[in-house]
Amino acid sequence: MLSFWKNFNLGFLNSLGSHDGYVALDIGSSSIKMVEAAVDKSGYRILNLGILPLPVNAIQNNMVVDSKPVVETIRKLIETSGVRSKQVISAVPGRAVIMKKVQMPKQEPAELEANIEFEAQNVIPENLENVNLDHQVLSQSDDGNRMEVLLVAVKKEIVNSYAEAIEEAGLTPILMDVDYFALENMYEANYATETENGVVGLIHIGAQYTSITLLHNGISTFTGDLSMGGGSFTDSLAQHLQCGVEAAEAFKMTGLLEGKKGLDLTATLRPPSEELAEEIRRTVSLYGAVPSEDGDGLKTIYLSGGGAKLAGLRVLLEERMGVPVKLSEPFRGFNVNKNIDRDYLVESAPYFAVGAGLSIRRPADK
Repeated sequence: MLSFWKNFNLGFLNSLGSHDGYVALDIGSSSIKMVEAAVDKSGYRILNLGILPLPVNAIQNNMVVDSKPVVETIRKLIETSGVRSKQVISAVPGRAVIMKKVQMPKQEPAELEANIEFEAQNVIPENLENVNLDHQVLSQSDDGNRMEVLLVAVKKEIVNSYAEAIEEAGLTPILMDVDYFALENMYEANYATETENGVVGLIHIGAQYTSITLLHNGISTFTGDLSMGGGSFTDSLAQHLQCGVEAAEAFKMTGLLEGKKGLDLTATLRPPSEELAEEIRRTVSLYGAVPSEDGDGLKTIYLSGGGAKLAGLRVLLEERMGVPVKLSEPFRGFNVNKNIDRDYLVESAPYFAVGAGLSIRRPADK
C-alpha cells in the first residue's frame, strides 16, 4: 500500500505545464544536490545529477538567508550538467514544518476544503495569514462517521526564501515538497517490493541535523529530527585533534591529517558515533519501534545523507539497534543514462536520497 506522502505537496505553487521536463533541487545547509529524472513507461531514468557545496552561512534557521551563493550554485549546477529543464521541484526542511493530526466529521472534499482553515486555527500555533496550509485525509473510522486529517503548515517566509532563490537562478519553482516526504518517496520507488510487515527506519544524516522517519507496513508513523549531524562530527574532531575545522573535515572524509600519522579514523570518530547512535536508539525506542523477528517490530534501517558513510557508524548503529543497517541506494530502481558516471553514482548515492525522491514527484501527483 502506498504511503500517502507519495502524493503529497504543499499545494501553493501551481503547475505551469503538464509536459515532463522537471529538475529536482535538494537545497541543504551545506550543499545543493541536483537530480534530473524522466518518468516514462519504462519507469524512472536518471538524466543528470550533481552536487556542489554552499558557504556555511547561506542557509540558516531552515531558510535561505544569503541568496547570492545559493543562486550562483544553482546556476552552475544547471549549466555544467547541461540540464535543459526549467521547472523545479524542491523541498523545505521537515523541521520547519508544523504537522498536526485532527479528528473531523466525515465530509466531502469541497466541504472539507471550506472547513479546514477553521479547524487549523485551533491547532496550528501560528497566524494562518503567515503560513501556507495544506491537509490530507489519513483514514476513516470503522463506522464511517469520522476521519483523521493531517494538517501541514509552513511559514511563507521560509517557502519564499527557497522559491525566490530558484527564480533568481532563472528557473521556475513548480512544487515545494517536504524533505521527510521525499525520503519516503525514495524508499517507495526503490524498496516497495521488499516491504515487509513491521517497521522500517529511514535515517538521513545531514550537515546539521539527523532526520528519523519510521514506516509501519509502508505508512509513516513518525518523523523527527536530532540536532546532531555531520558538522557535529567535524567539531568533535577539531577539538580532539586540536586542529582547524577545515583540517578536521578533511580528516573526517579521508582519514588523512597533515603532520599526524597513524591516526585511526574509525576509533577517532567513535565518541560522536556513540552519541548519535544512542540518540537514534532512544528516539526509535521511544516511539515503540523495537527489534522483533516476528510481528510489527523494527526490521531494517536505511542510512542516507552526507554522514551515512562516516567510518564505523553503520556497523556501530547496527550493533546498537539490533537490526540490519544498510546504506540507502536511492537509484536502485532507476535506469541510468549513458552520460552518468556509474562509479560516481555508486560512491555518492547516499547524498542524493532526498533528491531522488523529489526527482520523481510531479505536480499532478496529488
